Amino acid sequence: MSNKLVAYFSASGVTKKVAQKISEAIESDIFEITPQELYTKEDLDWTNKQSRSSVEMQNKSSRPATKETIDLDSYDIIILGFPVWWYTAPTIINTFMEENFVENKDIYVFVTSGGSGVTDSFNNLKEQYPNNRWIEGKRLNSGVSEESIKEWIKG
Repeated sequence: MSNKLVAYFSASGVTKKVAQKISEAIESDIFEITPQELYTKEDLDWTNKQSRSSVEMQNKSSRPATKETIDLDSYDIIILGFPVWWYTAPTIINTFMEENFVENKDIYVFVTSGGSGVTDSFNNLKEQYPNNRWIEGKRLNSGVSEESIKEWIKG
């Protein structure tokens, strides 16, 4: 077991590919944040105000159920990844943070997005969960090099 964990949520598979690349590059454990009810293509239709993802993102107290939790006691560093939804983290990330009592960790954030950056997501999480050390956030794509990953995560 490593003292580093890549924890990620992936709705379409893009974030999962990046998470696996990061985990291999820094030799960390990996954990997929899996919703109890998987998202369908219709659920992810951001143009439909009644789609599941739209409804969740409009309600900041939404906490979609996850399939499982993880014991984080042995991890000092968490690399947290997700796609950007409405300029911030999907609410299932809040579920992960709260169900797993994420505190006193060094947290790096990576996002996958066609155009949105990491700044709003990173700052929102930093504000919501101040009992952690928020190190740095990056927008990454599946073409990110192992060298770039290692340079970013030096811990």
